[in-house]
Amino acid sequence: MNRNVRKIHLIGICGTAMASLAAALKDRGFVVTGSDQNMYPPMSTFLEQRQIDTFQGFSETHLAHSPDLVIIGNAMSRGNPEVEAVLERKLRYSSLPEVLREFFLRGKRCLVVAGTHGKTTTTSLLTWVFENAGLNPGFLIGGISENLGQGARFTESEWFILEGDEYDTAFFDKRSKFLHYLPEVAILNNLEFDHADIFENLAAIQTSFRRLTLLVPRNGLVLANGDDANLSAFLPSLPCPLARFGLGPANTVLASSLFLGPDHSEFSVDQFRYRIGLVGEFNVRNALAVVGCARHCGLSPAQIQSGFDTFRGIKRRMEVRGTVHGVTVIDDFGHHPTAMRETLRALRLKYPGRRLWAVFEPRSNTTRRNVFQCELASALAAADAIVVSAVARADQLPADQRLDPGRLMADLNTAGKTGVYLPDVEVILDHLARNVAPGDVIAIFSNGGFGGIHQRLLSRLS
Repeated sequence: MNRNVRKIHLIGICGTAMASLAAALKDRGFVVTGSDQNMYPPMSTFLEQRQIDTFQGFSETHLAHSPDLVIIGNAMSRGNPEVEAVLERKLRYSSLPEVLREFFLRGKRCLVVAGTHGKTTTTSLLTWVFENAGLNPGFLIGGISENLGQGARFTESEWFILEGDEYDTAFFDKRSKFLHYLPEVAILNNLEFDHADIFENLAAIQTSFRRLTLLVPRNGLVLANGDDANLSAFLPSLPCPLARFGLGPANTVLASSLFLGPDHSEFSVDQFRYRIGLVGEFNVRNALAVVGCARHCGLSPAQIQSGFDTFRGIKRRMEVRGTVHGVTVIDDFGHHPTAMRETLRALRLKYPGRRLWAVFEPRSNTTRRNVFQCELASALAAADAIVVSAVARADQLPADQRLDPGRLMADLNTAGKTGVYLPDVEVILDHLARNVAPGDVIAIFSNGGFGGIHQRLLSRLS
């Protein structure tokens, strides 16, 4: 792909992965430009520091220099003036995952972490274990690890660790992103229905995961959650080595003597005792996947534990944003019922005996729909008090497909929980300010900015 390519333009350059890719391409000697609708820190500052020329907004004139290759971001669609110009002028174009594969992944030992839940935590932890062991891995992660300080890095190491997203690649390539990542090891953390906007049902997601396993070579490994029934359907017929991790006795990477504490978790694998400063059973499973993968790649239990000892977590994963007058505000990216339920269970461990609030913004393409109408009620019922905001972009969905907040409140009240639907962020802030008390823990769930509610709430409480 990089033959006869000198000038590269990125449409949607201000995304974390796109900006990091732009900088890496410039480091390799390419002339790099880019455009985006919203140019704001930290990525706009990052691009400016790397002296990459960028354009505000989208316009056909941004392609006047006739780039040899245009990289079209996942968020771009038909109707974008630059996309339309690329198609009309027959310019060479590609997706980010394809460019990543052809320019940076070929010849590398790629470790791909896939699953409905825990991808970012597991990928960040695995990357830090390798980094702490002095292996200097390249990485691409859909979040910001406190240890790594960035979402992507390109190095000369033989190792490249990637968060394997099952979401589609681009408007012109509806395959899952992870199918481009040349996996030597594929970690399958779990599998549930999600992304209702692109997957018709659970079977469609299973098909995509199955295709990922078919790309793992004979000298590689599929490391799968052996306790997940949705994965077990296609694991027996793999054309490559398979190892299972989990808590059940049939797993080869088996966690025993489990301890779940308020500030850390412990488990044993083959007589070695691991300790991780993460809370909850789901984080034990994440750590267990890292143990299985790192041992397969030649790291010792002591090296793995050294990484665990110094891992500081990930932004927006049970992240404490502040405590004011005894009220603790938690920011969490959770937007799937299972993820929210497991996070609330972990917060029960971390803050025993304290009143737990769940404040949820239905913003993802799945939770805006009614496919999880009943499951969301069950998940949120793990809290003591619940607030649900307006369904994001509700006007873009037919009424019969849209999440029904009124029904959600009725189901929660039937379950004996105090649930209120408050569409506006300002009204939510008023409600919380009037009703919280010292000792309360407020978990705010959203995969977006939620109107800056976290800092606004802390300011209001103070």
